[in-house]
Amino acid sequence: MTKLTKRNIETIQPTDRDFCVWDDDMPGLGLRVLPSGRKQFIVQYRAGRRSRRITLGPTTIITPEQARARAMAILSEARNGQDPAADKEAYRKALMVSELAERFDEEHIALRLKASTAREYRRNLERFILPALGRLRVVDVTRADIAKFHHDLRRIPYQANRCLEIISKMFNLAEMWGLRPDGSNPRRHIPKYPEQKRERFLSTAELKRLGEVLRELDDEGLESKSAILAARLLIYTGCRLNEIMKLKWEYVDLEGRALHLPDTKTGARVVHLGEAAVALLEQATAIPGNPWVITGKLEGQRLSDLQPFWQRARARAGLHDVRIHDLRHTFASTAIAAGHSLPIIGKLLGHTQVQTTARYAHLAAQPAMIAAESITETLDRALRN
Repeated sequence: MTKLTKRNIETIQPTDRDFCVWDDDMPGLGLRVLPSGRKQFIVQYRAGRRSRRITLGPTTIITPEQARARAMAILSEARNGQDPAADKEAYRKALMVSELAERFDEEHIALRLKASTAREYRRNLERFILPALGRLRVVDVTRADIAKFHHDLRRIPYQANRCLEIISKMFNLAEMWGLRPDGSNPRRHIPKYPEQKRERFLSTAELKRLGEVLRELDDEGLESKSAILAARLLIYTGCRLNEIMKLKWEYVDLEGRALHLPDTKTGARVVHLGEAAVALLEQATAIPGNPWVITGKLEGQRLSDLQPFWQRARARAGLHDVRIHDLRHTFASTAIAAGHSLPIIGKLLGHTQVQTTARYAHLAAQPAMIAAESITETLDRALRN
């Protein structure tokens, strides 16, 4: 044993096999000398019944004083019951965010999400999240990393917020899987960008014009009968697009005036049908061998995309800003104007959360406001005469 000073280290000569020289001032601090002449500072300690050794670095990079300071910190951790070598090995083997994403896909996305949602999750991971964060270790990702990622997507705030939700779920699972400490989700306390919910409702005049266009297209025979049927069913039922596009005849109960949908965004649900919707389905022709209500051009297949038809129909009706989903909003606004309660409307739309339907609550005040205005105007005229 000798004191490991710069001068003493320079005098130590290599042999045909490696050996260690231990410091006489700090038990556990040593110098490993390789046959090549390379010299490395090491620290050795006991963790339980095991002897552990950590390489601190070569003498060409760190000084004896630096090695002594690092060794002191490691030996102090060991005396407190920690195992720095095991921690270092665990860190070396720690999963990268790209590997976490693979497990996230296998154990969450593929098993728990609907196909359309799963596709969106994977698209956001591949296009945005993994290029920015994929090469980081899961244990190293900080709130600052996520905040910067979110800020970099500020020009597409809606997409940035959806990515933030995916990151939050993925790192919650990382905690559950023991890959990060509890309560360390780096997404916490990062506010989302404000989102303006676009609520476009067709007026009575606009609905009339749309109805005229659908009749014209039907008479001309240039557009798919199935596409026209889909548009009308969306108006009459308030269903989501996929609920109509994936509607099978086996789900249709004309006697009970209902659609029994086995799998929607909010699970299985019953869609009650009004007389006009029932009449549409009674007039529709089922094609032998094709289970779909909204059939496509290929034998036995459904119509896969309503957007091209809708773009042409709305342009002809002069409704250039009306989206297909706005037909669902129109159904809800019509129900509100008719005086139906939010719980009933929520049931008709297939909402599971009251707050989802509550976005239409402000419309409920409009009929009352119109009535109040009419009454006030009558009273005002009487007072002035």
